[in-house]
Amino acid sequence: MSTPASKPTLLVFGTGYVGEAAGREALARGWRVYGTSRRSERRDALEAAGFIAVDPSDETALAQAGVHASHILVTTPPDASGCPGLGALSHLRAADAWPDWIGYISSTSVYGDRQGGWAFEGDALNAATLEGARRVKAERDWLDSARGMGLTVQIFRLPGFYGPHSNILERLMQKRAKLVRKPDQVFNRIHIDDVVSGLFASMESPRPGGIYNLTDDTPSPADKVTEWAAARLGVPLPPEVDLDDPSVSDAMRRFYLDSKRIANARAKAELGWRPRYPSYREGLEALVPTLE
Repeated sequence: MSTPASKPTLLVFGTGYVGEAAGREALARGWRVYGTSRRSERRDALEAAGFIAVDPSDETALAQAGVHASHILVTTPPDASGCPGLGALSHLRAADAWPDWIGYISSTSVYGDRQGGWAFEGDALNAATLEGARRVKAERDWLDSARGMGLTVQIFRLPGFYGPHSNILERLMQKRAKLVRKPDQVFNRIHIDDVVSGLFASMESPRPGGIYNLTDDTPSPADKVTEWAAARLGVPLPPEVDLDDPSVSDAMRRFYLDSKRIANARAKAELGWRPRYPSYREGLEALVPTLE
């Protein structure tokens, strides 16, 4: 373990929705948690929540956080230059720091379209979008760097995730939801709590080079999820729109490019992980009390 501290220490590189959720769980377990953000107001909010906030452009502070970290979670999306978090490895090498576990958050977009078929971790990758292709490269770069430095890196491929303040229930209540129907289109999703439990299951049983799909058990069409959510809330369905409608964002169009079912058997077998919310029904039902 690299940290001189007596308790586990997590460095979250990119403290967005997933990163903050993982950091909060680590804090609840009594860990020390560093979290990076380039925005000063965001760093203030992290400090108020118990994190040790770090500006990633401050190389000295980032290197110090890396030296103390027993675990590192990288959630920042890759750009044209690759994964921004990989630069932190140079600080680890220079400081002779060797974390017990590094987790990289990727996306099921690396599989591309499977025309409704199943996607497994060992399948050939065929990303259909620029963002997906960048994820493929970032995964490869992380695994190559890990082998070269003897680090324990795991890759986690996530579908669309949801949780408090980020879900179809709130969008329906705020009249921001749209109903898109695409025949034979299906995909998985995952509750943020199940993402976090999968990450910590991996920390407890790290496997160098491990790649895991963290998803629910129930791939479903998006329109069926929207219909169920509207019925649960007793609100009208949102307006139905075509994918080429100007009101549909580019991000949403990309979301509908792929149709696939994501297998999560490896995470269950190797990590002993099970999603607490095996389908959107259980996951959304658990969020009803959080609605304002």
